[in-house]
Amino acid sequence: MQLNLNGKGVIVTGGSRGIGLSIAKGFAAEGANVSICARDPSALKAAEKELGVHGSIVHAQSCDVSDSHALEHYLSAACDALGTLNVLVNNPSGFGRGDDEEGWQKSIDVDLMASVRGSWHAAPQIEKAGGGAIIHVSSISGLTHSQRTPPYGAIKAALNQYTKTQAIDLASRGIRVNAIAPGSIYFQGGLWAQAKQDNRPLYDSILASIPSGRFGMPEEVADLAVFLGSDAGRWVTGQTIAVDGGQML
Repeated sequence: MQLNLNGKGVIVTGGSRGIGLSIAKGFAAEGANVSICARDPSALKAAEKELGVHGSIVHAQSCDVSDSHALEHYLSAACDALGTLNVLVNNPSGFGRGDDEEGWQKSIDVDLMASVRGSWHAAPQIEKAGGGAIIHVSSISGLTHSQRTPPYGAIKAALNQYTKTQAIDLASRGIRVNAIAPGSIYFQGGLWAQAKQDNRPLYDSILASIPSGRFGMPEEVADLAVFLGSDAGRWVTGQTIAVDGGQML
């Protein structure tokens, strides 16, 4: 399969660990130039080193994506460093859990508005480069009920809906827009690694609900993201695709 990503410019927000880092590594392995951001400078530095082994341009900058001015500053710097922008991956989540002001505000600021604002900035750059893709990292929580995390699920549902609207609005400009909805993904330092240690009943119940018999891996989400951002995915737009080993079933 010809992905034709060599020399393409890719931005992955929230790219210092887990799904975001795996997506960034997937694009870099295909020859793309990659920029990542995250809040933790030490994790960002380690991720930058990992990405550097592929030999392409790597740009990393600390950024709180919930801060609109900080996000705009980062995206401008990233585009300058990459020289061109073909793909934007909106990955961070505020993981709003509680049905309270704090939970809802986190989800709105990070999961929704950072993706909206990121798209506003990226779309003209992607169009200028001749077209490309915007990819939102959503969740299967946005496709069904989300009793443990009401704000998280509702805002991810909003992101899924926005994906369809964007896909229509940006199609004439050569920009495809899709969302990926991961199921429960396990990685060191992630939510399910914490649950395995601190809330084993929850961990075990979720594991038992996955027909494939295991948690997903970040790389399995990354493979789809790279496909959607490449020429191989050129006729896919407006979709929210679950990557969950049958968990929603």
